[in-house]
Amino acid sequence: MTPFAWFRWARRIVLAIILIVVMLVGYVWIHIWWVGAHEDQHPRSDAIVVLGASQYNGVPSPVFAARLDHAVYLYNQHVAPAIVTVGGKLPGDNYTEAQSGRRYLRKHGVPGHAIVALQTGSDTLTSLQAVDGEFTQQGWHSAVLVTDPWHCLRSRTMARDLGIKAYTSPERTGPAVDGTGTEVRYIARETEAYIYYRLFHNDNEHSAGAI
Repeated sequence: MTPFAWFRWARRIVLAIILIVVMLVGYVWIHIWWVGAHEDQHPRSDAIVVLGASQYNGVPSPVFAARLDHAVYLYNQHVAPAIVTVGGKLPGDNYTEAQSGRRYLRKHGVPGHAIVALQTGSDTLTSLQAVDGEFTQQGWHSAVLVTDPWHCLRSRTMARDLGIKAYTSPERTGPAVDGTGTEVRYIARETEAYIYYRLFHNDNEHSAGAI
């Protein structure tokens, strides 16, 4: 085979690889968008799990507050008898995400006995691992995960990989759905994070307060 023929075949292989990568990224992007925009599953379950986000001295950020408000709605609809809040804290913080979530839920009418605050987890995976441990202790098996729409696919995948019968019910009023530009930015980040998790079965978030 002549050098030119080798070059032509090599170019075809490279283009084929690029095409496969583009198609994979496109598929994941569409899947994330579809789950977030069109799926809202909240059957009767053992617990509602609110995934953490930033908090400021015990006050949930707008992103976190939107998730908590949706959890209150589901609780009042008798979706589950308990709400689990998760998330640790950054150095210097006075409250964990789980604590601030609990305080917010109490102020919005959820009784203390119905709230479990798991004050660990600096990313989605470690938070869900803490949830899995609590579920094992409680003898729980099913959960409705409450988070932003574009975070639903990754969080549900992680929870199911841990053995939890997980569904997702996204909040649709917070900053994550505030305009097309914001949605594109969130979905792009989630596409990268989802592919990373699938490749390495690990999370690439690095601090409390990340989605």
